[in-house]
Amino acid sequence: MTMLPLAAHPSPNFGPRKLGQLPDMVVLHYTAMPTCAEAHDRLCDPAAEVSAHYLISEQGAVMALVPEELRAWHAGAGGWGGCRDVNSRSIGIELANPGDAPFAEPQMRALEGLLADVLARWQIAPERVIAHSDMAPGRKGDPGPRFDWRRLALQGLSVWPEPGEPGDFAADLARAGYPSAPADVLLAAFRLRFRPWARGALDDTDRALAAGLAARFPVDAARPAA
Repeated sequence: MTMLPLAAHPSPNFGPRKLGQLPDMVVLHYTAMPTCAEAHDRLCDPAAEVSAHYLISEQGAVMALVPEELRAWHAGAGGWGGCRDVNSRSIGIELANPGDAPFAEPQMRALEGLLADVLARWQIAPERVIAHSDMAPGRKGDPGPRFDWRRLALQGLSVWPEPGEPGDFAADLARAGYPSAPADVLLAAFRLRFRPWARGALDDTDRALAAGLAARFPVDAARPAA
C-alpha cells in the first residue's frame, strides 16, 4: 500500500531511539484538547516536552510531526510485555478528540490508511497496536471508551478477543502484555478497551475474554526487554 500524502508539521520534541531499536508497536492516543490546532501547538512546543509521530484531525488531515525512525515523546511511564521504554519501540499516533466525543468518520478512515502503511512498513503485528491506557493502566485512559477497536480488528489493524476458558484474569493479561497493576486498575483498563459498557465486579465474561486474548495473542516473549 502506498503511503498517504502527509502534511509536514515537524515537532522539535524527539531524540534517537535507544540502543538502535526499531519500532515494533503502535500506541494510539486522544489529544484531550478542545481543538486540533491547540493539540498541534502543544505537541510542537519545546517547553511541553511531548510529541507524537502523527496527529490526525477530525477532518482526516494527517500531520507528520516526528520521523518514524526517531523517538517521539508520547508514551511516558508504563510498559508492554518486557518493554519498559515504549517510546523507543513504538510509533505514537494522536487523534484530535477532547476525550468524550465520537471519533469522526474521516478521522477513522485516515487512521486506517496510516496504520495499514505503518504496519506494513515496519512489519508490526496487529496485536501490537495498543491503547495508551493498555500500557499505562490507571495513569492514562486514551483513546477511551468511544474508540472503535473492533472496527480496526476487522481490518487486521488490531485485535479483538474471542472467549476462552475462564482462568486467572491477571495472569492472562500479563501474558497478553499488560503491565503489573492492582486488580481493579487492570480490570478498568481491560474493559476500557474491550468492554467499555460493562460495570460491576470482575466476572466470567472478563475472564473468558482475557483468556482468549492471551491464548491467541501472547506478547512476544522472544523480544528483548528495553
